[in-house]
This record gives sequence, structure tokens and C-alpha cells, in this order.
Amino acid sequence: MLFVALLVVFTLLAAGTDRLGVPGLPDWRARMRLAMVLALLLIGADHWLTPARYLAMMPGYLPLHRPLVLFTGACEIAGALGLLLPRTRRLAATMLALYFVCVFPANLHNALHGLAVDGLPRAQWYYWLRLPFQPLIIAWALYAGGLLNPRGRCEEPAALRAAG
Repeated sequence: MLFVALLVVFTLLAAGTDRLGVPGLPDWRARMRLAMVLALLLIGADHWLTPARYLAMMPGYLPLHRPLVLFTGACEIAGALGLLLPRTRRLAATMLALYFVCVFPANLHNALHGLAVDGLPRAQWYYWLRLPFQPLIIAWALYAGGLLNPRGRCEEPAALRAAG
């Protein structure tokens, strides 16, 4: 839920700079993209700086816990960088959506079996509350990357629109 909070706060801050007269981001998609980039960079770096927090979340059935934690942090950082570049934005959004689907089983495992991680609530309801936010995060990545329009429909790539 920290990730969703970061997305919302960073998006609102980006919108706020516009209201203050600071040249900002042109639209909500760009603001949401910047928010996702910043949140992914922070959380991805945290995977590398404090892996113990994430090791506690790893289900026992997965092998190589530490390498997986470092790998997921690298995926988040790579996804953030990919969203920044127009040339790789759509691919990054697609891969991030897939990534968020892949980490869902670990989130479900934590909700089912409980978790005790420093810096996170110990109440089991917290881990159940996190689960419904996963589709929102997936949609956020796809929208920020230009793959969904404001109504949640898939957007046709510009090259296909021009050819048709």
C-alpha cells in the first residue's frame, strides 16, 4: 500500500506544480508516469539497500530468495527507466504490468500466512487490503505507458493508426 500511496502523492505533487505556475507536465498521463517512475526507483533501490525487508516476504516455495529480491529490485528500476524514454515506454509498461502480475502470488501468500516485517504493520488485515490494489497498479502502469486510454481501453499504436 506504500507503493500506491507514493503513486498518489507524487501524482498530486506533479499536478500541484502546474497550479503554482511552474512549467510542469502537460497532462495526467505524464504526471502518473512520473509518479510511477519515482515510486519504482525508490522501491527498487530499497530492494537493494534493505533486502531483509523483502526476504521476509518471499514464499518458501521459491528458490534463491536473495537473488530474487535483488532481481525484482532491478526489474523495478529498469521499468522506471524504460517509462522515461518514449522509445521504450510501451514495452516498459507491458513488462511492468507482467511483473506486477508475477509478484501477486507472493502478496497472496503473505495475506494467507501472515508476515512480520520491520516497518510494516503486523496485522493480517493489512496484507489482505493490499491485494485489491494490484489490478490498480497494473492499470496505472499500462495507462502511464500509453497502452490504455482514459476509459481503460487498449490504445492502438500510432504506427498502426497511421497505416490504417
